[in-house]
Amino acid sequence: MQVSDLALAKRLERAEGHACMQFAMARRRLFPNCVAEWMEYGGAYVAFDGVDSPITQTFGLGLFEELSSATLDSIEQFFHERSAPVYHEVSPLVGVPALQLLCERGYRPVEVSSVMYQPVHVPPSGPPEITVRVTGPDEAQVWNDISIRAWSHDHPELAGFLGEMGAVWAARQYSPCFLAEIDGVPGASASLFAFEGVAVFAGAATVAEMRRRGLQSALIRERMRYASEHGCDLAVMIAEAGSESQRNAERRGFRIAYTRTKWRLFR
Repeated sequence: MQVSDLALAKRLERAEGHACMQFAMARRRLFPNCVAEWMEYGGAYVAFDGVDSPITQTFGLGLFEELSSATLDSIEQFFHERSAPVYHEVSPLVGVPALQLLCERGYRPVEVSSVMYQPVHVPPSGPPEITVRVTGPDEAQVWNDISIRAWSHDHPELAGFLGEMGAVWAARQYSPCFLAEIDGVPGASASLFAFEGVAVFAGAATVAEMRRRGLQSALIRERMRYASEHGCDLAVMIAEAGSESQRNAERRGFRIAYTRTKWRLFR
């Protein structure tokens, strides 16, 4: 039985951090003159994808090496040189001393999320009217269009930003994109990123007019099947703590490994 311990946290944070670094690499491939950069320092993955990008942050801070002021100095310099805010996704398993150090240096919590996991397994078949497939290169625009419609429904002003993010997402290595349809009509999109046996489920969204019809369940089910077929043993999802996304994931067999905090430097 898998337990929620430091070893699990290292696997989950490493997988998500690697996914973010691959995102920055994909942007560099698509836009060779862009400013995307990445590094590994103090056991943490450090990614810069632009000043306003949600990818611009660290993962795994304090999990692989004891957190020190010297480590934070170097990572903060990396972001400051790029005029970017400093964000760290931090697991509570780093321990109290690491959290105290963040407070002493002027960090404050700005976001709380649930990191959820379950063993990969072969799921049962779903309803026949819903189909899910991995999209090919020729369908990247279709996948991106569905993603834009779904994510921008409540914030149409973000459509341009989401379109660019989606194009990079579709170009990322080791990250198949999934499209869900009802009777041949596409209505939901999602992705998966696999790293060292961990399948990161991310990016799932449904267009407004096709919500509550089972598309998200189908995307989880088929990504689980894909993960099983490609040698993964753990699946992970991250959602805002207490959100509907968290409840949906728990109803589909995910359990909370830990509650993670995003910290921002305010000085």
